[in-house]
Amino acid sequence: MELAKDVKRTNTGDALPGEEGRWRELLRPDYFVATVTLCLGVALFAFNEFFVSTALPTAVEEFGGATLISWAVTLYLVFAILGGAVAANLKARFGARGTLIAAAVVFVAGTFIATTASSMPQVLAGRVFQGFGEGIIAAVCYALIPELFPPRLVPKIFGAEAIVWATAAFGGPLISGFMTEYWSWRAAFAVNIPAAALFITLVLFIVPAQAPSTEKARPIPLLRLVVVGVGILLISVSNKAGSVPVMAAALATALTILWAATETDRRAVHSILPTGAFSLKKPLGTGLWVVLLMPLAQASGSVYLIYGLQHVWNFSPTAAGFSAALMAMSWSATAIFVASLRSHALRVKLIPAGPALLSLGLAGLTVAVGIDDYRLVFPSQIAVGAGFGISWGTLSQLLMDVSPRGERDKTSALLPTLQSAGYAIGAAVCGLTANLRGFDENASVATLHDAMLAVFVVAFVISTASLYLGLRTVMLAARRSRRGSGGALASEQSGVPLK
Repeated sequence: MELAKDVKRTNTGDALPGEEGRWRELLRPDYFVATVTLCLGVALFAFNEFFVSTALPTAVEEFGGATLISWAVTLYLVFAILGGAVAANLKARFGARGTLIAAAVVFVAGTFIATTASSMPQVLAGRVFQGFGEGIIAAVCYALIPELFPPRLVPKIFGAEAIVWATAAFGGPLISGFMTEYWSWRAAFAVNIPAAALFITLVLFIVPAQAPSTEKARPIPLLRLVVVGVGILLISVSNKAGSVPVMAAALATALTILWAATETDRRAVHSILPTGAFSLKKPLGTGLWVVLLMPLAQASGSVYLIYGLQHVWNFSPTAAGFSAALMAMSWSATAIFVASLRSHALRVKLIPAGPALLSLGLAGLTVAVGIDDYRLVFPSQIAVGAGFGISWGTLSQLLMDVSPRGERDKTSALLPTLQSAGYAIGAAVCGLTANLRGFDENASVATLHDAMLAVFVVAFVISTASLYLGLRTVMLAARRSRRGSGGALASEQSGVPLK
């Protein structure tokens, strides 16, 4: 079977010389169902985020609990990160098919609980199950990309997933708003059930069952997962603290906890992270820093830009939301363009252009606030989206390629998890920065202006760090590839295909 041959080439790191994939190949019978399955797994995560954020205010109006509305997002995020952290372990123990089906069932259970809820605590319980299930689904879907597709088609898959995210960002709030207004907020939750059922059917069709493993199952590091969960929860809670000192203390404590958990994991026999994670001397380590820092910096716009457009420049909610849609469309269009480039070497060389464009966009937002001219916001958002589109898919593929032998699942599963953690930490850092400048609901326009300026300055500084690390990632990967160019054995050991 041709798919089996391609998968074998993927796993050994071989590809036909000069062979590059084409978009239409994703529609071939060999790959079509796999493409739909992985994109649907991403869509469950993406659309659910926008559906729920649009429908929740109406649910609060029905049975109160406005003070708990932020926890619906917080708990979902925390448990999604935990699900992603344990996904590689579950895949190794139970196989991709069993793990995906079980995670989808957990997701459906959470959706059912939230859809039939009669109080906000029940909605929160549903969100916990939704987050945990979807975190596992997203991580395992990433891990399956190099297993189900040959290297030449991996860029196309990341481009297809970028289209899914852009569609969710643009159409998710519109569809959810329509269903909530003309039917019920519960419909915006319930629509996930048939989508998950279709996903389970496709998984049964495309993902092969795994034979029982003869190796001793790796234990799930529950203590480390609990510590990581506490750290992420503290990060989210810090953004809701009533005073700046408490907020700063909670954020510092959370980051210390996560650092300690990472250091402990390095020495653990059964680690969550791949070997070399976050090392500044290896391309995998520096690349993972880029995956964390780019969303961390971009969170500034996600949290404060739309609010600022409405309250500083008097935009309507729809017009303000257009800036977010513009960023998503730019991300998607650029990702499609990069995935269409026939030279893998050129795509890798373009990785640092991603953090560079992100820095340019954040510099533009800083200037827009500094000179009080909203017209700079829209080209800046285009630059931010292009930054992610030009680098994200290729960077993800590169990190899979340079992962140690036998640990690619850990790396693949870590990518969406680390992205979510970056947004969570970024929201907390931006919240602390804004609060230090006097931001609150009753702040004057001048204070809001000053707070936004400080937020974007901090975000720009963080983005420059991601630019340095992006350049270093490409340099270290090239050096590693040159060391492996002495022979096929060295290439196989390095995991980087020779071009």
